[in-house]
Amino acid sequence: MQIFAVFQNLGTLLLLAIAFPFNCTVVLTALLWNLVSKPFRDRGILPVSHPKNIMLTGGKMTKALQLARSFHMVGHRVVLVETHKYWLTGHRFSNAVDRFYTVPAPEKDPEGYSQALLAIAKQENIDVYVPVCSPVASYYDSVAKSVLSGCCEVFHFDAEVTQMLDDKYDFAEKARSLGLSVPKSFKITNPEQVINFDFSDAERPYILKSIPYDSVRRLNLTKLPCATQAKTAAFVNSLPISPEKPWIMQEFIPGQEYCTHSTVRNGELRMHCCCESSAFQVNYENVDKPEILAWVRHFVKELGITGQASFDFIQAEDGNVYAIECNPRTHSAITMFYNHLGVADAYLSNESYTEPLQPLPTSKPTYWTYHELWRLTGIRSFQQLQTWFKNIWRGKDAIFAIDDPLPFLMVHHWQIPLLLLDNLRKLKGWIRIDFNIGKIVEFGGD
Repeated sequence: MQIFAVFQNLGTLLLLAIAFPFNCTVVLTALLWNLVSKPFRDRGILPVSHPKNIMLTGGKMTKALQLARSFHMVGHRVVLVETHKYWLTGHRFSNAVDRFYTVPAPEKDPEGYSQALLAIAKQENIDVYVPVCSPVASYYDSVAKSVLSGCCEVFHFDAEVTQMLDDKYDFAEKARSLGLSVPKSFKITNPEQVINFDFSDAERPYILKSIPYDSVRRLNLTKLPCATQAKTAAFVNSLPISPEKPWIMQEFIPGQEYCTHSTVRNGELRMHCCCESSAFQVNYENVDKPEILAWVRHFVKELGITGQASFDFIQAEDGNVYAIECNPRTHSAITMFYNHLGVADAYLSNESYTEPLQPLPTSKPTYWTYHELWRLTGIRSFQQLQTWFKNIWRGKDAIFAIDDPLPFLMVHHWQIPLLLLDNLRKLKGWIRIDFNIGKIVEFGGD
């Protein structure tokens, strides 16, 4: 395995080195263009009359970069924060970021994390803290909310709401209590619950999902029951199910899966986008799904919450929509708002919204170029190649911006290579590179 890890890391570093001259040329050209054209550009954007200091966490992730740009676009000042491990984030070089700080990892030092955020908030005179959470950090940002409450506004859920939303079973039961549609669900704390489950009356198969976030096993959609009782038992016993790490057994409903992003203030849906989803989501194109919008609006209004939430839905063949889960944090689909001037107000304004903001009709679908280049290795027909070219031609890279090009260079040829070199030093392999969230996905990783 160590030999494989060496070749895996070295091979990927070589591929990135080959891509470097092309990336560098694009970025340098954009920088030169900005320098030459700056005196002649009229952006037509009036800055806000009372700019605020905004603190964003999750600095390694594209969604944090997008929010930084959205706030900066209308004149707010952005302070970007990440954990110490990701001091190397390429997004710190963005024009939209005024200051960058690192803090302890919240799961390792919760008190240190909260106190570090408080110290930054005081030093930078922060008005509003908008967490761009990793799955692990969602709860700790809720805990930090009470610490920061006397210093700045925190645009995030209270701890009990975050725990409910993040728990797939508790979320399903809450939605069901509000009369909203969700799949049949069972909380599993012992493999024997599944092995002894009576599937004879089940209209549909079931799947198992870890309630605590699992970046690797979340892609496993093995249908239950398996072909034989022995295979079912073998599969279930292979999973780390326990009272401390519960799972949910959920009815698998065939249909089209959708993911959403929602920005909510006092139960009012301020921003909403929806797009077709997949297990490993790195392409976003807004679609109009009024039934999903109505579901989300009903849910957040009943709870009266303030924060950001990402919902996953299945639309069955009969047209009914079912919420599968909710993640109490920003969704990468927010990259579709790259050209919308109203994003900052959706978070900051006290005015009432009759309808939530949605991506503009001129918004192009977003993708990540290096993910798309990797997808070329899986193309097996001319039709697939045509589809790939169509996606590139009509879309937009989520990181690259002509007036802010440095993050595109630094994420791909600084942030990721340094993470690979660290893995090479430790002789560690990995499962995949996620340029969207700026990390290397590995067993036992963050």
